[in-house]
Amino acid sequence: MMAKSYDVIVIGAGPGGMTAALYASRANLSVLMLDRGIYGGQMNNTAAVENYPGFKSILGPDLAEKMYQSSTQFDAEYGYGSVDSVTVGDDGLKTVVTDSETYETHALIIATGSEYRKLGVPGEDEYGGRGVSYCAVCDGAFFKNKPVAVIGGGDSAVEEGGYLSQMTSGVNIIHRRDQLRAQKILQDRAFANDRIGFTWDTIVTEILGDGQKVTGVATHNKKTGEDSQQSVDGVFIYVGNQPMTAPFLDLGITDEKGWIVTNEKMETKVPGIFAVGDVRQKDLRQITTSVGDGGIAGQEAFNYLQSLGD
Repeated sequence: MMAKSYDVIVIGAGPGGMTAALYASRANLSVLMLDRGIYGGQMNNTAAVENYPGFKSILGPDLAEKMYQSSTQFDAEYGYGSVDSVTVGDDGLKTVVTDSETYETHALIIATGSEYRKLGVPGEDEYGGRGVSYCAVCDGAFFKNKPVAVIGGGDSAVEEGGYLSQMTSGVNIIHRRDQLRAQKILQDRAFANDRIGFTWDTIVTEILGDGQKVTGVATHNKKTGEDSQQSVDGVFIYVGNQPMTAPFLDLGITDEKGWIVTNEKMETKVPGIFAVGDVRQKDLRQITTSVGDGGIAGQEAFNYLQSLGD
């Protein structure tokens, strides 16, 4: 099968990928955005975005739709596909192989983001979709007037705990430390919410169920050594993210944890391959930072292609 050719291929259609596609296509380059799912990435799993300039508050899916309409206004194409591998030829041509097509490009922008990290405890996989969830917006409605646990202490855990408190009978945030890591404004809201409780210095050792659905969690207090159980109908897990970089590991562009290493121009160590957004080795992973990365990468991809003609 003959490979389809584009000036720029963007793998991933989250905020970083869509912005990169916007900038590259506005420079009159042929651009393909590839994603294995719907455009928007984790914005589609976010109830309300309150820290994106221009909007006091906006639903995550609504912001994703607005970004998509903007990113395709200069004829950037959007295609479904799960990337299996990327190879680089001696001439610098990049070949992208998906589950259904093969593509070629000289400029590749990786924007695959990250995915929710699992706890890795018994019962987690068994009860996935039957009480275990990583997305409050997706699954919160299934637990109306029922008790749920949220595992974690960062922004996502606390913010989504607040969202769940509006529909459940109560939310218990279980955190392995004695204080939250979330932004102070999110902490203040959670502490003021009488439908949210906290279990400190505690880890979940097992997710319990009756064979059909979740019935509770088994916990261990790290300070007292006490083991106990809590009865809940749902368990929402927010314990960090891991990069989605499996197809790119052979390129030698990641660190030991799988995050892609770039410079300030979003360039990796492979000429013509850029990375943006949550997949990068960086400290702050937000919609705003992904958009900034995408703008830089889109322009730098143009500069790189121009240099090939010099």
